[in-house]
Amino acid sequence: MQERLGWMAKQPQSWCHWEAMRGGLQTHQAIAQRYPQARCYVVETAPVCQAAAQQQWQKPWWQMARWREQLPTLEHPPAGTLDMLWANMLLHRVADPAALLQQWQQLLAVDGFLMFSCLGPDTLRNLSQLYAALGWPAPQHALTDMHDWGDWLLLAGFDEPVMDMETISLSFASPQRLLQELRELGRNFHPQRWPHCRGRRWLAQLEQALDEHARLPDGQLGLQFEIVYGHAIKPPPRIAVGGESRVSLQDMRSLLRQGRKPAAPVA
Repeated sequence: MQERLGWMAKQPQSWCHWEAMRGGLQTHQAIAQRYPQARCYVVETAPVCQAAAQQQWQKPWWQMARWREQLPTLEHPPAGTLDMLWANMLLHRVADPAALLQQWQQLLAVDGFLMFSCLGPDTLRNLSQLYAALGWPAPQHALTDMHDWGDWLLLAGFDEPVMDMETISLSFASPQRLLQELRELGRNFHPQRWPHCRGRRWLAQLEQALDEHARLPDGQLGLQFEIVYGHAIKPPPRIAVGGESRVSLQDMRSLLRQGRKPAAPVA
């Protein structure tokens, strides 16, 4: 995702890191150094992450870091003001991603861009096959294909979506370490997931099955993850042309700031 920033001609003057605590503080620091003069917002939706963000960035007035560093603002940005919105490994954990994409589109200024990544449908294919062989419900909900993400971006009002993917293999020394990683990565929204809590006997059976069927030639336990990358731009507002046309004040301001003609009329 950071490499793709080199493709963007527009240098953000304001940007937002959506759920930065899970998206990665190392990445956040790298972007902040890339755009040192840009105002940054951090939005956290989970209470535990909100508390962690406050501990990370809300410094007391007497600490020099509060005055030396340009610390992010821990609140929602105003609508139509962002030049970039960054969301790393998030959308596959959201129950209604279409609504979130529309919210992001409204926060961006015209010609502002969205950068995101998430898990794709080939993620944990070997684990899903293992669950099926044991007669268990699926370990994860169905994940969205990158082509469908492109369609969703267009429906949300974005333009020029660019999608890509890669497969990453991770290895773990033990079933316990593998399961710890899975717990931290996300959640299972599958409608036929386990309806009740599972006990120690089930966990021991899962660990034994992983130990027997997920070993790589080098003795490590392996899992594959499909990573989907995408970016898209917010276009100028489309104005319906008829006998009488009405334009919102925000859309008119956007058009005037851009100094360009409106996009093709909507039928």
